[in-house]
Amino acid sequence: MELKRVVVTGLGAITPIGNSIEEYWNSLVNGVSGAGPITRFDTTNFKTKFACEVKGFNPTDYFDRKEVKKLDLFAQYALVAAEQAVQNSGLDVENLDPDSAGVIWGAGIGGIITFLEEARGFVESNGVPRFSPFFIPKMISDIAAGHISMKYNFRGPNYGTVSACASSTHAIADAFNLIRLGKAKVFITGGSEAAINEAGVGGFNALQALSTRNDDPETASRPFDKDRDGFVIGEGAGALILEEYEHAINRGATIYCEVSGAGMTADAYHLTAPHPDGLGARKVMESALSDGNVALDEVDYINVHGTATPLGDIAETKAIKEVFGDHAFKLNISSTKSMTGHLLGAAGAVESIAAILAIKYGIVPPTINHFTDDDEIDNKLNFTFNKAQHRRVRVALSNTFGFGGHNASVAFKAIE
Repeated sequence: MELKRVVVTGLGAITPIGNSIEEYWNSLVNGVSGAGPITRFDTTNFKTKFACEVKGFNPTDYFDRKEVKKLDLFAQYALVAAEQAVQNSGLDVENLDPDSAGVIWGAGIGGIITFLEEARGFVESNGVPRFSPFFIPKMISDIAAGHISMKYNFRGPNYGTVSACASSTHAIADAFNLIRLGKAKVFITGGSEAAINEAGVGGFNALQALSTRNDDPETASRPFDKDRDGFVIGEGAGALILEEYEHAINRGATIYCEVSGAGMTADAYHLTAPHPDGLGARKVMESALSDGNVALDEVDYINVHGTATPLGDIAETKAIKEVFGDHAFKLNISSTKSMTGHLLGAAGAVESIAAILAIKYGIVPPTINHFTDDDEIDNKLNFTFNKAQHRRVRVALSNTFGFGGHNASVAFKAIE
């Protein structure tokens, strides 16, 4: 069968460096760090005392008080980012065929704030079960997709994707595939996460995954730097409107770019560590490029997973060199996690938006906080260190890799 073309027509973002697409992009281009001391809880006894929190987000600006009680923070972020994307797309939701429109939304953890609050309440009540009737529907990871579909009456495919830090990239890939197979005309897709609480920070500290650079939070996220010591946990949401090309053209939509291809692989190697040779990362990029019939020399930018973990950055760099050969030294690479922190299940969506806007504006956002080269990383590669670079971007890849060995990559292409 002939596959449909799929395009991006709307974007929305709630991030640690801006609560709109415009704010987010301006902060990226200007190398703004979203890291700072944690304000959500007392960090006295924690190894890590900082994070990339969303700032200036007041739920009652968007929801009435009764709604707030029914929504975990990750779902609040999802609904607000989705609303931004719908408005940005110019979709006439009221006159859209509801059966041709769907929602696929990623979250790696989901309602962990709700879970901790309810567990704490149970302990404080000496074991008396006084759980909120909203406990389960607030906590489950798929609920954000459900809320979005109910808000817009989208009755097409609707579900959540859970693959740790690859969750929202898998959501985008699934939405892309369903549209090109003719199963829907429009998707709201992306992901959200809100895991900055005692359990989230304490759990990642126990894994020794987080930076402990408490004396200098703004420079703690150091992808590809010799002195990197782990990621900085972040939160927020990214939303994309994916649309069948002809549907978008017929309604006169403004098109950001085309979704060219998507790859999905597994390391099948280790619970939390990447394959040391970057095998899964290599295969997933090759799959995305092959799926989109993209030549290696068409790729101008890779928004890498780049979490600033000792092993992960090395493995991804190896994979890029193996996939692209000599062309690896001609393209730009950057990790926007150096600014946003790691948004976990929302990372793929927020970083895909960065790749899409790089295509639109011809600017590659930087990898900030680079101070010292690592001899184990080939620094002849262009990591776009510390300052944004202007260049034409024809194709941009967005890579995400999750605990459990889940890998996903999406290729975005300038519209022709």
